[in-house]
Amino acid sequence: MALFTRKSTAATPTATPTATAEAPAVDPALAALTGTYTIDPAHSSIGFTVRHAMVTNVRGSFGEHEGTLTLDGTDPANSSAAIDVKIASIDTGIADRDGHLVSGDFFDAEKFPLMTFRSTRAEQLGGDTYRITGDLTIKDVTRPLSIDLEFNGSATDVYGNERVGFEGSTDILRSDWGLTWNAALETGGVMVSDKVKLNFDISAIKAATPQA
Repeated sequence: MALFTRKSTAATPTATPTATAEAPAVDPALAALTGTYTIDPAHSSIGFTVRHAMVTNVRGSFGEHEGTLTLDGTDPANSSAAIDVKIASIDTGIADRDGHLVSGDFFDAEKFPLMTFRSTRAEQLGGDTYRITGDLTIKDVTRPLSIDLEFNGSATDVYGNERVGFEGSTDILRSDWGLTWNAALETGGVMVSDKVKLNFDISAIKAATPQA
């Protein structure tokens, strides 16, 4: 996942008449972020917002998810991400609504317990904004998805864990993944919008480097 390609602020060396173009200098601070990270579910959220009855928004989240980020601070094109989300952990604050969402009308969680994302490409859009593209699988449908992300930085927490953080969102049409249930309203329109906004707020912990 190309989350860490910042432009170096170091001065550009003066070229000699015979000098050739050189690759941009690698920022040591970014290079130090290279490694494998595990998403910390206690400090991360994966959620959604969907229009309900044409007049308001319903927000929900998935309480159980796991994933890894493999980051390369010297060559972000080598970075990748993988996330698994447990559908049965959906929470909108209303038990009956959650039960409907995990039923066959929507996610059919008993038959398809996981929603998954596997990255295939990443690019920098400018500054600390990035776009990661990959394959999102819901039920038995896999389609490409791009997510715009903001890199929130890195830090060492009070327990000595090295962390990175990012947040982002993207819009999807749920019908593209076979989530087509709906109900017509007497006043026109439908009960649940097709467009759904997915929201990501991720904190990930760097794995310890194995001792030689």
